Order: sequence, then structure tokens, then C-alpha cells
Amino acid sequence: MNTAESGALKLAAFEKGWEETLTPDNADLILLNTCSVRITAEERVLGRFAHYAGLKKKGREFTLVAAGCMAQRLGEKLRSQFPAIDYVMGTSSRSNFPLILDAIGQGKTFIETDELPAFSFSSLHHDKEESSFRSFVPIMHGCNNFCSFCIVPYVRGREVSRNPDDILNEINLLGEKGVREITLLGQNVNSYKWKNMDFSELLELTAANVQNTSIKWIRFLSSHPKDLSEKAINVMARNPVLCRHLHLCVQSGSNAVLKAMNRQYTREKYLDLTRQLRSAIPDISLSTDILVGFPGETNDDFNETLKLMEEVKFIYSFMYHFNPREGTAAFTLPDRIPDHIKSKRLDQVIELQKQHTKELLKNRLGDEETVLIEGISKKNADELITRTEKDEMAVAPGHRSWIGCFGRVKLISLQGNTFRASELQLIN
Repeated sequence: MNTAESGALKLAAFEKGWEETLTPDNADLILLNTCSVRITAEERVLGRFAHYAGLKKKGREFTLVAAGCMAQRLGEKLRSQFPAIDYVMGTSSRSNFPLILDAIGQGKTFIETDELPAFSFSSLHHDKEESSFRSFVPIMHGCNNFCSFCIVPYVRGREVSRNPDDILNEINLLGEKGVREITLLGQNVNSYKWKNMDFSELLELTAANVQNTSIKWIRFLSSHPKDLSEKAINVMARNPVLCRHLHLCVQSGSNAVLKAMNRQYTREKYLDLTRQLRSAIPDISLSTDILVGFPGETNDDFNETLKLMEEVKFIYSFMYHFNPREGTAAFTLPDRIPDHIKSKRLDQVIELQKQHTKELLKNRLGDEETVLIEGISKKNADELITRTEKDEMAVAPGHRSWIGCFGRVKLISLQGNTFRASELQLIN
């Protein structure tokens, strides 16, 4: 989402006559589009603000803009910490950016009114400088779930769905530009709702809309288990343009912890969903998020997570331990887990996931796959990095002019979690 919104902000700057520089320290405008989903992301960006504040102290003249979720969460507190910041532009006031650019161009200061602007989607999020063959398309914004550990609803606001006509118009433009893969984005895509249209119907409409275009693969992120419907699963099953991969965040395998997290589904519900998915789409790969060390998590609770992993066998997981976020419901929960126990549990989860990933990938050896060619291998300039629709990486011999094309390969061997594949056979 941050990448898509950064692309939209860059396009807005290009439309106002700005050019991107490869030497940021010499720029006339520095914009940091921030993320708050992890505290480590905020810590990194604070270092960036300190760096640019230092440049201003040395006499460099430029406009410094703080944008995104961190700007929304901290507001003017951010400018109090770093007076060098000229504008704080949260997620709800992104529409002010063209006005800020106009003011800079005229040598003036943009004065924001007290009235908070309503959130509005940008019309295009594809930055051709980043990638000419892959693009993100936001379909909704915000979150109504209020998971007790998550800051997102507080910095993104309540759910707002995008007009399907605008979504299809953007996708059509991407098709005209030769984009090969799109990813539909939202904090919870499954809760998309526009009048009488739900996510499954939007998914069906999108799949039909890309026929006879350059777009051959569609993905979507992120999926909340409580809202993944049987209708959406059936749409995925009957539309081959929808990639055979789904990231379905479980967070924990314990019903007690899931309830404390306010996840609004049970372990049994999640396992039933995975069975439905594999029944409808036998070759689907599943990935997830796993959070260990939540306040009050017992050894039995933790073991329930390990058992769920054993049953589902994810192709990969984003694994992390609980860090309290001020402003979330979990921040004040008692029964904090000591750091050394959290670290030990996380190590166990990582080790188990490594075993499952290795096992699943090993079982794929000998398979033939369609892949999207993404770039040149860093280790060998004569080899290309490719990705399967199941979100697996494969290295294959080929020419750099093939980047952005689809090809067929045979998966021959494994090097870590990356396949080595036969020479690419290009396909349309």
C-alpha cells in the first residue's frame, strides 16, 4: 500500500513539472512516505528525519514533507521533534499534496485549514519508473477490525471502498501500458463493499475485465480470515487469471489468544477455510503472519500455533513477536511475556517454518511452471530472477530483454528457498 501511494504522490509531482533526482541530498523537495505498521519502521524513518534536519542546519534549502501513517499518528508532535519538517501530511490529507506543490512553486507557504479533508483515492498509482510490468491497485482504504495489537485503524481510519468504475478505469490504463500483473490492495480486501457489490463480485468483474489485455495475473492483499467468503473462493477457482496463492493472516493458533487479539474467528474457522481453499484449488499455496508472545500466551497456547502450522503447512510466513504499541488496546494488557521467552518461541516458529518451506519446495522439483520474469540475478548476470504464480522464486538462464515477459520453465533443483530452473521458453 505504501508503494502504491508513493507512486501516486510521485505522479502528482510529475504532473506539476517536478523531476526525480538520484541524489536526494541535493533535492529541492524531500518527501518521506512513512509506515506505522511496525515500530521498527518508525524508528528507521526517525533517523531519516534527523539526517535531513542536519542538512538544513548546514544551510541546505529544501522543503521537507512527512507523509503517511506516521504523520497521521503523530501529527504536529513530529514537527515539534523535528522543526525542519515543513509539512506534516497524514493519510487523510494526501489530497493537499498538489496544493503544497503549487505553494512551493510560487515561493509561498501552504496554509492548511482546520477542516480535515475527506479521504480520496488517487486515479493512478503506477509509477513507470519503478516497474513497467507490475502494478498495485488500491480498492479500499482503512480498517474496521481493531485487532488489539494493531495501529492501522487509528492511522488509516474506517473502511472506505473505491468506486468499481474507477478501479476498472485504472486497470484498463495499466493494460494499455503493458502491465502484466496487478495486485488489488486494501487493509482488508475481503470487506470491500460498494452499494450491492462485494469483494467476490469485484474479483469476478476484474478477472473478466482483463481478458484480451496484457494483464495475465491478478493477486490481492490483504485477506482477513473472518471475511473470506465461499463465493470469493469459488471465483478464484474458476478464474485462472487469479494467481494460485493466498496470504491469509492467522496470527495465532490458540482460540484464547485469537479472542484476546479481537481477531473475530476461531482456530476451527481458519482451518475450515484452508480446507475449503485446497478443496476448490488443490494446487494453491498459502502464506501467513504469525505473532508470538502476545500478553497472556501460555505454553499450551503457543503449542496450538505450532500444531496449526503443522496442519496447514504454509509456503512462507511473516513471523514476529509482540511489541506493545502505544494507542492500541493491547498496550495496557497485563501478563506480558518476558523477552527471552518471546525470542525462544519465535525461534521455534522460524525453525518449523523453514522445515515446511523446504519440504513444500522439494516436493515441487520436476514440475513445469509459468513464471513472470522479474529481473537479473545479482549472482550471475546471465541468469534471470522469475516468480511463479504460487509466489515462489526461480532462477533461470535468459536474456535481460525478457524482463517483464512470461515464460515456461522446469524446476530442477533448490538453492536455499530459490529454485534453479531450465532455460526459459517465452510465452505470450
